[in-house]
Amino acid sequence: MKLLCLSNGHGEDSIAVRILEELRKLPNAPEIAALPLVGEGYAYTKADIPIIGPVKKMPSGGFIYMDGRQLWKDVRGGLLGLTCAQYRLVRRWHKRGGSVLAVGDIVPLLFAWLSGANYAFVGTAKSEYYLRDESGWLSRSHGWESWSGSVYLPWERWLMGRDRCKVIFPRDRLTTSVLKQFSLPAFALGNPMMDGILPDPPAPIFYEKDAEEQEKARPFKVLLLPGSRAPEAYNNWALILQAVANIQQEFPGRSLLFLAAIAPSLDLDEFQKGLTGWEEENSLPEDAPINDLSALVFRRDRAQLVLTQNAYNACLLSADFAIAMAGTATEQFVGLGKPVITFPGEGPQFNYQFAEAQTRLLGNSVILVKKPEETAKTIQGVLAKPDRLQLIAQNGVKRMGKPGAAARIAKCLLERINDQ
Repeated sequence: MKLLCLSNGHGEDSIAVRILEELRKLPNAPEIAALPLVGEGYAYTKADIPIIGPVKKMPSGGFIYMDGRQLWKDVRGGLLGLTCAQYRLVRRWHKRGGSVLAVGDIVPLLFAWLSGANYAFVGTAKSEYYLRDESGWLSRSHGWESWSGSVYLPWERWLMGRDRCKVIFPRDRLTTSVLKQFSLPAFALGNPMMDGILPDPPAPIFYEKDAEEQEKARPFKVLLLPGSRAPEAYNNWALILQAVANIQQEFPGRSLLFLAAIAPSLDLDEFQKGLTGWEEENSLPEDAPINDLSALVFRRDRAQLVLTQNAYNACLLSADFAIAMAGTATEQFVGLGKPVITFPGEGPQFNYQFAEAQTRLLGNSVILVKKPEETAKTIQGVLAKPDRLQLIAQNGVKRMGKPGAAARIAKCLLERINDQ
């Protein structure tokens, strides 16, 4: 068996890699190749998965849906020629007897159908939670979004309903149940975004009788997520620092630890420019929750701020709250059962429309405020209601699923992709 994986974005590439790595572990594992439709596919290269065919980094960075001007930039940058070459490649792949795994949205799904091969689809971009929850339609969902009865539009469902589409893996149980109503081969096996974050096996939890006193004594840890796309992430950082100052002002008697998880592709110098009033320290404190010797540490009064590009998982696991202006990282933090405060940026990705849609996708785990100065009061309001924290924890698991999805998807995919 030969399997070609199509994906259209950095986040989609990462999800695809998790599934392909699990496929490699199975008996009778297929011959695997990849074709990233957007970007250069660094995630595949890092995982030693061969990329076949042309790839190119476009000016939009893959966000052509956000702004028509971005699409025009991509067209001028060679998008049409690249798309035609990629189409010819997927057709040749079918003629050689290969199957296709599409990861992302309608673009890789369309390419999979055009290939003429058997195909499977991992839907990462859409969820019924944008329109409804388990209780019914959301008042905040737009009428035009729900006119067809599903977040997946009729032409998307048509592509998923072809005989050659052997299996569909939506991102959550609610979306799966709706697609099943249209007699589509959908399976709720979890979301690969949550794989590889929790320790394996999970660390044991021990009850200590003085736990409440220890809780008051330890620093309150806040994760800072400015996003991964330059220069937008640098603009987001300026807003996040306003929220950091607001928290310091409203939590004067509490030790604070701010953990900034910065994408490796970004320039740390840009993040240091805004740290007015912060003094750099020589090393991490002994009780720091991360182990990154290259991290930069700063102090202002009773607060410490850590900039790290090598301790992403540790930051997610140890933080109590997040201030986030990001996509995938926000979803992963929510999946750990923790609350997020967010506010709109200027885009092109993280603007008000994106942030509002994210609150629908992730429910009560994400709290959208109008401006950074409202962050501290919002955090205090959540901390004052333990029942609300419990609901947020339960909501995160429901929306994002449990770890191990990639292995479950890989096994089901191998069983069904060549089913005649």
